[in-house]
Amino acid sequence: MEDREQIYSKRVRAGKRTYFFDVRSTRSNDYYLTITESRRHPQGDGFTYEKHKMFLYKEDFDKFVDALKDAVDHVKTELMPEVDFSQFEAKTEEVDAVIGESDLKWE
Repeated sequence: MEDREQIYSKRVRAGKRTYFFDVRSTRSNDYYLTITESRRHPQGDGFTYEKHKMFLYKEDFDKFVDALKDAVDHVKTELMPEVDFSQFEAKTEEVDAVIGESDLKWE
């Protein structure tokens, strides 16, 4: 599936990984979300990037968000209740919203 016009993008930097949450439009003016994980690997004098992309369509938004919240809550309350997760809160410079084109281009 070819990426269509990008409407909104949110980038989350996490060490060697960056997550992109991009809202895109279809030819029929419908909308979907792509979630991309980009991982940086050293190669020679520079870096190479490995990416994994997932497409999420409007009919699955609520189910996806509910399942993600349930899974995260399970880890926080059942598996690791002693961990203070607020220590991992994103700093302002690690999360940014971008309207329009991202500075990274995907084929």
